[in-house]
Amino acid sequence: MQRTEQLDVMVELLSGLDADGGDAPRAFYDPLCEAVCRLTSMERVMLVLYEGARKLVVPAGSHGIEADLLANVFGTLEETPLAQRALAEDRVVTASENLEREVPPRYARVLGTTTLTCTPVSAGGSWLGVVFADRGGGRFELTDQERHTMWTLGKTAALAASARIATTHQARARLLDQRIDLAREVHERVMQRLFGVSLVLGAERDLTRDERRRAGEEIQAAVGDLRSAMARPISPPPLGTGAKLRDELERLSRHYDGPAIEVAWERDAEVPEELEQLAQSVLAEALRNAHKHADPTRVQVMVGGNEGLFTLEVRNDGVGRSGRGHGAGMGLRLAGLDALQRGGVVEFGTAQAGEWRVRLVVPVSAEG
Repeated sequence: MQRTEQLDVMVELLSGLDADGGDAPRAFYDPLCEAVCRLTSMERVMLVLYEGARKLVVPAGSHGIEADLLANVFGTLEETPLAQRALAEDRVVTASENLEREVPPRYARVLGTTTLTCTPVSAGGSWLGVVFADRGGGRFELTDQERHTMWTLGKTAALAASARIATTHQARARLLDQRIDLAREVHERVMQRLFGVSLVLGAERDLTRDERRRAGEEIQAAVGDLRSAMARPISPPPLGTGAKLRDELERLSRHYDGPAIEVAWERDAEVPEELEQLAQSVLAEALRNAHKHADPTRVQVMVGGNEGLFTLEVRNDGVGRSGRGHGAGMGLRLAGLDALQRGGVVEFGTAQAGEWRVRLVVPVSAEG
């Protein structure tokens, strides 16, 4: 009977994975956490996954845990030895003594548990996350059947996470192809026209009336081609962080796995709803560049704007110390295309010796 119920639950979960299309991860992970409680004696379950964009382990699903508690759960693998063992050994592990040494002390005290289980969420050698579970307090021992059930559900979560990662990569690959096509079209249609006009205007002779008229027509045609090209929808897929830029910056300033992040907001500065995705994309790319191309000791993030403009500026030191060189990757250049579609711009370059700056500037409508 137990195995039949397990099979029914697996079929139900996998059907949900196919139905949500990868756009609502909690719609899959929350029922999976509930299934842990249905099939075992656990009462509280939390599933956390690693997010490369934020370099954080964050909640992806839960059951039996208060929402306000989940809102502030963020951390790293390095500060959670219990999760390290579960992933390294690929098995369900438990801890009943000295929980402050097994998980971040801030959570060990809040949960008030005396026994905590940790199930690996891994597949193909990739460590994707873990599932924490307990009985709401008090000591207990897992049965072999419970361990197997929890391990199986962890693999099911890994399947879902891997599918979403693959879907995201495919979407970004398609997006990159679209943007490359756009760049090629701009070059072949717009730049070629303007290059021809520049040759004519640069000639050391007076132009005839027909030549001036033809040059004007070519410029107008180039502008029309550029407008047509930039009207294409080439926005990136949602980051899926489920948070606003202000929330992201607050969490990063406390838990970012990297150099210290200093955040400054100009008075009354807010992120327009339509710019949230773009702002978070630029922030993620700037942090990725800082980590990849520099050896920073600090990162400064400034959010503000005035006179109908929204600005986001990210600065990091350590350029040149890492020996990896500096520069902007494809991500920032593509973000620049997104900003251009909104009438804005992404600037990046050396601000001063040893410092790199990324700056997003976008006009904001009066209604916004």
